[in-house]
Amino acid sequence: MSTPFETDLEAYARGGFQLVELWLTKLETYLETHSIDDVHRLLGELQLKAVAAASQGGLLSLHAAERKLHTEQFQSRLATLEQLGVGVVIVTGDFHQTPRESDLATIVTALGEAGELARNRGVRVALEFQKSARFLASLDTAVAVAAQCGSDNVGICLDMFQYYCGPSKRDDLGYLSLENLAWVQASDLIGVPRELATDSDRILPGEGSIEIEAIVDYLERIGYAGPISLEAPNPMLWGIAAERVADVGFQAIRRILPGSRPKASGARDPRGGF
Repeated sequence: MSTPFETDLEAYARGGFQLVELWLTKLETYLETHSIDDVHRLLGELQLKAVAAASQGGLLSLHAAERKLHTEQFQSRLATLEQLGVGVVIVTGDFHQTPRESDLATIVTALGEAGELARNRGVRVALEFQKSARFLASLDTAVAVAAQCGSDNVGICLDMFQYYCGPSKRDDLGYLSLENLAWVQASDLIGVPRELATDSDRILPGEGSIEIEAIVDYLERIGYAGPISLEAPNPMLWGIAAERVADVGFQAIRRILPGSRPKASGARDPRGGF
């Protein structure tokens, strides 16, 4: 998080990545002193394609004025993503208080409106559930809300950390289909109780206790052939050169893919603990 936008992209390219998920605030900081053409030129020189962007909050707020403000920001961001040819934007619920049952219609309607705004710009919404939220904390709820919102341009962002550490059940994976799965993010966890785990506890995929192999196998069974994005915002990694992190991150992603994984030993590492 401490490196500038252009340094990130250079590191991704040297690490072996060809597709990237952009962090919107970094992109916007870069655009304060550069143009969209500069972004295009940088991506082209590095032979990278930006295919997703994270993340947009506030669109599902129960406060109309707050929702309006974030919707205006969202529309501006969608215009930028359209110019860059980015096809997916990740949207979060950010529910810090439990909504009332009577609020559900507002949430569902707002999500559908966001989906249609994005459609107009050639972008698909990927709804991310968050384990600690007071609503939209689980995969099954996210799938249900997306299905009811009235826009088939809204899909699901499967964040393996949020899935593993939150109230989602293993059987909830069955709610994902080729039609409603819009984006996948991978990371891992070890030695931290799930209830206490935060984003900064994430580690590289394949090094912890999350049953990533089972998740990836399910994605393969439903025919998902889209990207799997590395998302391990651990401050321990920020002190390491970006090029090194990108390199080991790329290798970690490759190892979890079908055909690249070592055969299971049948033993679970007890250091996984929780």
